[in-house]
Amino acid sequence: MPSKANSDIDIAARALVLIGAEPITSFTSTSTEALVASNIYEDVVQTALCASRWRFATNQAVLNLLTAAPTGRFATAHQLPTDLLMLHAITVNSANIEYNVYGDKVFSDMSSGDVVVADYSFRAGEQEFPSYFTLSVEYALAAAFALAIARDEQLATMFEKKAAQLMQQAKTLDSQQQTTRRIRTSRFIAERRS
Repeated sequence: MPSKANSDIDIAARALVLIGAEPITSFTSTSTEALVASNIYEDVVQTALCASRWRFATNQAVLNLLTAAPTGRFATAHQLPTDLLMLHAITVNSANIEYNVYGDKVFSDMSSGDVVVADYSFRAGEQEFPSYFTLSVEYALAAAFALAIARDEQLATMFEKKAAQLMQQAKTLDSQQQTTRRIRTSRFIAERRS
């Protein structure tokens, strides 16, 4: 009986099965499937993790102030988290601030006494992936494998379309895991009545 995919090998093996290839049990074996999977897997997963603000792969961190100030145009530099994949916001007292990212640092015009918080996406482990995300990654991998292993462009196109559909469904499901934001209509109502 199949089990839940909870490792990188499980996810890659299932994607290989989708294109009719042999599943792998290790990224280090000498098979073509293992060679391709080991070289493509992480890029596909990180791209999928950056495609949305997934609730399971989003975090906040207080940033450490760096002693060396930026060379110009900004007052302070803060160190970004080491597990950061994509930065979504920088806030001080829950208010968004203007910032620029330079390498692994964020520069802003905040004072050294401000508590600077980053909202960001990180590389979540496969065991934390919800099933809807895992399935979309499997189909994205299958599209890449269809080109690299099966050398079938038509099959790759079919899997790309299915992966896009599954990714959209995953985004919809994942977005339901937070308080629904209320749309402010007062400006529109006032404009309509004038």
